[in-house]
Amino acid sequence: MSSPATGKRVALAAVAGAHGVKGELRLKLFTDSVESLARHSCLHVGGRELALKDIKDGGKTAIARFEGISDRTAAEALRGQLIEIDRDALPPLEEGEYYHADLVGLSCVDEAGQAHGTVVSVENFGAGDLLDVERPNGKRSLIPFREPIARLVGDRVILDPEFLA
Repeated sequence: MSSPATGKRVALAAVAGAHGVKGELRLKLFTDSVESLARHSCLHVGGRELALKDIKDGGKTAIARFEGISDRTAAEALRGQLIEIDRDALPPLEEGEYYHADLVGLSCVDEAGQAHGTVVSVENFGAGDLLDVERPNGKRSLIPFREPIARLVGDRVILDPEFLA
């Protein structure tokens, strides 16, 4: 796969709401653990770059403190905002690995090279990754991202068009 797009951001969490009265935030994690966020000292929160002061596991959520967010009102104002990092701040990948964010925007073609659409998102409901492919006619299809149905080759997805509804 080619190098990731410069300037692209990846969401690691979303602000679920305030926690307490001192500006702590409850976060819904999109990563596997709080450590995935803790390794980054600066994060983009609602489009603003904020320094992460502290983060801890909160059960089904994470509890975080950011510099400049010091009361419940400021924390509540961030409800629903994404917690993002620059794509190039993510750890490098091994051969055959990918970040979902790198798949979004890729062209989908069949074995003969005929265009069938573009990946608009990647979903995973527990049984593996699904590509949400928008076809040229505007219709969208979810297809399994596994061989022989779809595979990543360079900077495009080769797919079997029979799986597009």
